[in-house]
Amino acid sequence: MIEPVPQAAAEVFGDRLPLAEAYAQHLATTGVEWGLIGPRELDRLWTRHILNCAVVKELLEPGDTVGDVGSGAGLPGLALAIACPDVSFTLIEAMERRVDWLTMVVDDLGIDNVRIVRARAEELVDIEMFTAVTARAVKALPQLIEWCAPLLSPEGRLLAIKGDRAQEEIYKSKKAVKAHRCQSPVIKHVGEGILEQPTRVVEVIRR
Repeated sequence: MIEPVPQAAAEVFGDRLPLAEAYAQHLATTGVEWGLIGPRELDRLWTRHILNCAVVKELLEPGDTVGDVGSGAGLPGLALAIACPDVSFTLIEAMERRVDWLTMVVDDLGIDNVRIVRARAEELVDIEMFTAVTARAVKALPQLIEWCAPLLSPEGRLLAIKGDRAQEEIYKSKKAVKAHRCQSPVIKHVGEGILEQPTRVVEVIRR
């Protein structure tokens, strides 16, 4: 059974909450049917997934251009696009089935600040450039920096949603940080006062 819409959702999505609810319904139905999200995740769909991602909007600015690497079921990219109508998002996904699902959902919801690109991040070097790149449950931080730093404009930032091992991943990313001329990674917590468990984001800024 799908988790009831938490009160915090209205604070995060504002007048776009109906879009977020429609997205949640897609995740709970076609998302499960297409194998993009497990049925056991439905009882924490909002708190563990949608809101966990959407609160990253605290680290975005109006006018940002964001590349979401390994979009999968649209987490975090599509959740953020709903929460941030004044930010442009490019959902980057290599698997055709996932691209088809994302296209279906974006078309159904009528979201106009999103485009979808079927590609691997490394294939877009010298083609795409963003002020921010987001990622969740894609790869460990060293590999993410290798893939994503070349897609960032100067002073652009990688925003990687991470778990308890974030500090360990930062330690292991020293070589990649230096190779791609990035500033030292910083852990930020977003959603404080909104979520019971705030979201942990590793921010890496390209020089």
